[in-house]
Amino acid sequence: MPTSTLDSLLAQRKQFLAFVQRRVSDSALAEDILQTAYLRAFEHRDYFKPDESAVAWFYRLLRNAVIDTYRRQASRNKALETWTRELEISAQPSPDLQDEVCACLHGVIESLKPQYREALRAVDLGEERVQDFAEKHSLSASNAGVRLHRARAALRKQLVQTCGSCAEHGCLNCICRKHKGRQSSGGSA
Repeated sequence: MPTSTLDSLLAQRKQFLAFVQRRVSDSALAEDILQTAYLRAFEHRDYFKPDESAVAWFYRLLRNAVIDTYRRQASRNKALETWTRELEISAQPSPDLQDEVCACLHGVIESLKPQYREALRAVDLGEERVQDFAEKHSLSASNAGVRLHRARAALRKQLVQTCGSCAEHGCLNCICRKHKGRQSSGGSA
């Protein structure tokens, strides 16, 4: 392809960009697609047939570039959806694991400040979004995040005091639950 033909394609940049913008909603993406097509035209200039219209040939490159972009997006979205499903499944503890969680957790939460209790119950136990919690309590999202951080720190500190070392190791097979069970059945502490 002669340099003059490449120059004529560059001179029609506005028309080519308008063509791409009608097919994609994002102007920055349209610009990227056009730049990619120009690069492909330069890289594949040896495939251009002199008896063919350079503009028609370039429109074909643009159309293929748009199609490739949509295919990549669809593939990326599919992978993201798959990853999200896997993450949701792995984030859900099994019922057996939930049964193993320290029995004193709810009692410890009761001993915290009311505003901390409320935050932990809503966000951590109730799975409410921090933004939703903030709106309900007339807080900014950052203030709600700080409150939740402080509530978790207070809970951690109280769990360590109440449960000892089992709280530091995930609160599974909690010795305080076994200890409380012995106390209620008449055993000594």
